[in-house]
Amino acid sequence: MRMSVRSLAVLALTLSAATTAVHAAGDPARGKTIGYTCLGCHGVVAYKNVYPTYSVPKLAGQHPEYLAAALKGYKTSQRSHATMHAQAASMSDQDIEDVAAYFAGTALKPTTGGTGTAPAALATCVSCHGKDGVGLTPDYPTLSGQYADYLERALEEYKKGARRNPIMLGFASTLKPEEMKALGEYYAKQRPQLETLPRRTSILSRK
Repeated sequence: MRMSVRSLAVLALTLSAATTAVHAAGDPARGKTIGYTCLGCHGVVAYKNVYPTYSVPKLAGQHPEYLAAALKGYKTSQRSHATMHAQAASMSDQDIEDVAAYFAGTALKPTTGGTGTAPAALATCVSCHGKDGVGLTPDYPTLSGQYADYLERALEEYKKGARRNPIMLGFASTLKPEEMKALGEYYAKQRPQLETLPRRTSILSRK
């Protein structure tokens, strides 16, 4: 039987509370040294994945805990992406924590609410990502200001199983393509927004 949206939200909050404490502290200075190759894609504004074509995500301002979890997902093939798997497979758990800390910098803080007209499907997202798109706990990704086509692609991958996450599968499986597109466009317009980490600018100098 398919779980209700409310049940999925409760389960997501429970799992997050149980896992948040297990993350090791990352060293952003070391992460800058070992993560320089990542800037070839993630340090270029509006850089596109070749095939399928969609924008490479912005990482600056993201929760480091989420970035670490995502890298571990690529490493263990819980997320399907050949290039990201190759990058993550060579990294130790501490390497991953350090790179995540470097790219994230200071995580964004929630605002008082979203701007613009919220799509109806937003009701499936706010319990974890908030109305303004800033993840409510460190394990939930911030979506605010992210590229719309990347968010749409991520939802498609959760729905198809290319990203193996039972919580997101439950949410994404209820969405139609036009709803995914509307959600991506809505969250892309929110503030505060994620940023692309410039290749020649240290994340340690961001204010």
